[in-house]
Amino acid sequence: MNAERLLELYDRISEAPDAVSRLRRFVLDLAVRGKLVEQDPEDEPASELLERIAAEKKRLVNAGQIRKVKPSPALNEDDIPFDLPHGWAWTQIADLGLVSPRNEAPDDQPASFVPMPMIASQYGVTNRHEPRAWKEIKKGYTHFAEGDVALAKITPCFENGKSTVFRNLAGGIGAGTTELHVIRPLIVSADYILLFVKTPHFIETGISKMTGTAGQKRVPKAYFTHSPFPLPPLAEQHRIVAKVDELMALCDRLEETHNTREATRYRLTNASLTRLTAPDTDEPTFQSHARFALDTLPALTTRPDQIKTLRRTILDLAVRGKLVEQNPRDTPASALLSKIREQRNELLAGEYPNTAEARTQIKKLAKQQLSSQLPTLPSGWEWATLQQCSLLVVDCKNKTAPYSSSGINLVRTTNVRNGRLNNTDQKYVTEATYKAWSVRCLPEPGDILITREAPMGEVCLVPAGETVCLGQRMMLARLVPETIDPNFMLYSLRDPRLMERVQDKPLGMTVQHLRVGGVESLLVPVPPLAEQHRIVAKVDEFMVLCDRLESNLETIDDKRGRLLDCLITEMSTSAAEEPELV
Repeated sequence: MNAERLLELYDRISEAPDAVSRLRRFVLDLAVRGKLVEQDPEDEPASELLERIAAEKKRLVNAGQIRKVKPSPALNEDDIPFDLPHGWAWTQIADLGLVSPRNEAPDDQPASFVPMPMIASQYGVTNRHEPRAWKEIKKGYTHFAEGDVALAKITPCFENGKSTVFRNLAGGIGAGTTELHVIRPLIVSADYILLFVKTPHFIETGISKMTGTAGQKRVPKAYFTHSPFPLPPLAEQHRIVAKVDELMALCDRLEETHNTREATRYRLTNASLTRLTAPDTDEPTFQSHARFALDTLPALTTRPDQIKTLRRTILDLAVRGKLVEQNPRDTPASALLSKIREQRNELLAGEYPNTAEARTQIKKLAKQQLSSQLPTLPSGWEWATLQQCSLLVVDCKNKTAPYSSSGINLVRTTNVRNGRLNNTDQKYVTEATYKAWSVRCLPEPGDILITREAPMGEVCLVPAGETVCLGQRMMLARLVPETIDPNFMLYSLRDPRLMERVQDKPLGMTVQHLRVGGVESLLVPVPPLAEQHRIVAKVDEFMVLCDRLESNLETIDDKRGRLLDCLITEMSTSAAEEPELV
């Protein structure tokens, strides 16, 4: 394969997910199959190269420089993954040099110690510019020197390609722990060995052979040393390494170009949306920004994850009165809040939902106050706390509910995401647990559920026909019937700026969580009821468009991915038929 062909391939799939990383894997795969460069019949065949390596090992043993090496087990023909070109040979890494080499350097000799984080995570070598820790050589350690090839044996290893060729070690000697598999090549190109241990075949096959627990898996030594290894003639190894270096450098440039383009799109998208959500923007300017955003965002939005920013912008505009026009004939929110107070007082006076809870709600409402530093709202709107807008706001039972194999759905914080109730790792409780955990209030369809932690501030509505039990760190808000549109309140609580207005500040340094009072006193904007309905209709309309755009982008990504699969298959087929891809 040459650079021109790679550019032609990339130009057709540049927007496919992981296009460059997949091209890197493709190049490595071609390299070790003998499909990247031409074979030269004048090259010394790999079989003779293996004889020279064996002779060198024997010389080192006779000279007392290394211990006698055990012969490698015969390769199982069933494990041979593909056919090799003429002049190549199947062998094993153990036959290419010295495994886990040691030496007799003095214990006090300084050496460069290469810790695991410095092992390259992509195709390439150890970062030569980062400082290395210094330590003394210790007997019993695996020692490595210039040109040794290492593979991290513990996770993460295969998952992020933790393998490298050691270079520029102080004094040519390094000290490693037992967490590295090391081969010191004899005659063979160290960079070619590195190519192989980074190939998709070696990594994917090795993952299934790892041992240990899920949290700490290890690559068996036998897999590293005795897996089938495709060995080309030495001259071809050097040609392959040079070609891979060339193509990987091109991939680096393609990746940098792609990242620069994506960063530019991101900045333009952010700038467009930021102008829409800027405070105190006059109406003509806002309309101008809105037209610009609508014209440019479809072209700038190329990934499904970018739709999240668009959804947040829609919610921000909705709760600031920027999404639909105000109607001066609408009954103002001040009258709506007065109606809520009257109906709430009447219901709580009737000991709803029970005497103790009614008294608790009345006491908390008496203490509610509004911050004096609040943004200006459109005419006819009012600020209020969640409790002032609601019939009641109640906390869950602060204890983990006993699970049941079936029964009533228990809503935990993981079950509330992106404005919806989900069944992620759904747990259940019995009827008896449900009643004991819902003494303060039995959740009803239309109630708003709010998470106080993990993460805080996620909200959803209890769907129609659902019976649910509140899990730990959950709260419930119930609106006064026919006063505030539940969907508008849901959108208000999903306002990206909501957490900025928390009056009872969150607790916790590592994992923040809202106090109960922080939820009760959340500040929400209240428009006239008629405008709430118009806002909900418009938000719903835009969210459907976002869903459609997101789906289209996912479909496009899927098509790009399939095109990349087809092109790579096409290239692989061409490589199988020709000595070199041109």
